[in-house]
Amino acid sequence: MNVNIQIHYITSSKAYQKGDFHLRGRKPEQVALEFWKQIKKDMSYNAELEKVIVDGNNDITQLVKELEGKERKKIDNFVDDYLPF
Repeated sequence: MNVNIQIHYITSSKAYQKGDFHLRGRKPEQVALEFWKQIKKDMSYNAELEKVIVDGNNDITQLVKELEGKERKKIDNFVDDYLPF
């Protein structure tokens, strides 16, 4: 199944990127988070997530933000457990 994902974000101005993605057994919010990570990686400055739309009408912004927070928490826990300082 394919989905169309639009990611709206704020840098020095408002911008958005969109793309068509194959789910391959994943949830749309997981695919959107991967897309968002790629956008941030490609940018040379910070970007703030504003809105995530799937298939033109489903707003999954909160789900993506929650997933991003969970991943960040896992990394923080890993760092706390394994770094000596």
